[in-house]
Amino acid sequence: MNMRQRARETERIRLRLHEEKVIKDRRHHLKTYPNCFVGKELIDWLIDHKETTERETAVKLVQKLFDSSIIHHVCDEHKEFKDVKLFYRFRKDDGTFPMDNEVKVFMRGQRMYEKLMNSDSVLLQPREEEGVKYERTFMASDFIDWLIQEGEATTRSEAEQLSRRLLEHGIIQHVSNKHHFMDSNLLYQFRMNFRRRRRLMELLSERSPIVSESQDSPFCLRKQNHDNKTTSFLSVSPTKEIRIVSAVRRSSMSSSNSSGYFSSSPTLSSSPPVLCNPKSVLKKQVTPDELLNPGAPYVRRTLTIVGDAVGWGFVVRGSKPCFIQAVDPSGPAAAAGMKVCQFVLSVNGLNVLHVDYRTVSNLILTGPRTIVMEVMEELDL
Repeated sequence: MNMRQRARETERIRLRLHEEKVIKDRRHHLKTYPNCFVGKELIDWLIDHKETTERETAVKLVQKLFDSSIIHHVCDEHKEFKDVKLFYRFRKDDGTFPMDNEVKVFMRGQRMYEKLMNSDSVLLQPREEEGVKYERTFMASDFIDWLIQEGEATTRSEAEQLSRRLLEHGIIQHVSNKHHFMDSNLLYQFRMNFRRRRRLMELLSERSPIVSESQDSPFCLRKQNHDNKTTSFLSVSPTKEIRIVSAVRRSSMSSSNSSGYFSSSPTLSSSPPVLCNPKSVLKKQVTPDELLNPGAPYVRRTLTIVGDAVGWGFVVRGSKPCFIQAVDPSGPAAAAGMKVCQFVLSVNGLNVLHVDYRTVSNLILTGPRTIVMEVMEELDL
């Protein structure tokens, strides 16, 4: 199981841990640590749910996730996982999950596969090529039409290049593996069954190097190294620089109109720099009444977002109303039309105008993979 498959399978576990409240906000020494789990409780859960039968094996399994930068200690103070009452967190839950190009292509391919499987599209059908019948095939030219229709590409040339990337990364292939991808009547298939569930135990049967921190997080805060001494993050839009002030992550939540993780300890030279609490992208905060005023310069939009193996690709911040702080340009939310600075009206039909980001985040994390959100977007005047 490689990095992309590992990300998908551990996402399944992560969502279940949220649903069963193993992952939750926890307090220790007057500090709140959001979306974390206790090491010992996770081992108990893995054994109870038959992911493994022995405690020693379960610890090795979680250590594999630790080494692969999928989970980490909430303050990055421990470099090894311990079967004790220490707080740990999935990097997916704080926006530090490593995303290299291979994982990005894999997740995009999975999103396309899920779109096709969850729709009434007739794109995937049994067909014959050179006298041989193949199941669930698609014609290259039809696939390009579909990519443009779904907004995955804007031109046929762009769609063809995207399809070539999917083929090069092993997501799709020519039915007999004789041709590269081209805009033609040739038949292709998805190589992977994205819905196959693997046991986490498969992690222990492979040998893979530790994955280093990537340039891009799934929450689209991009790290830039100007020189050997300075590190900064840029949000996708607007491009405001976010300075690093510490390498120790403190998980207290800030109050009222902003959220995130901040740090108050000096930088540790032995630890990699991490993202600290970013400033709000809003020019000014508005009230629900101002937002819904008939003369207000806002337009209502409905977004349907199908989450992939690393989530939905956006960050919610603020309170009464919440707003979109960041959007991963290659994630599901961006594909659905989500933009930075949109205000959140409802999640899956539930009005959230008068709640904070904690409630909105919890609704999303514990809800279905497909979420329907109503947002208010400022008009360009």
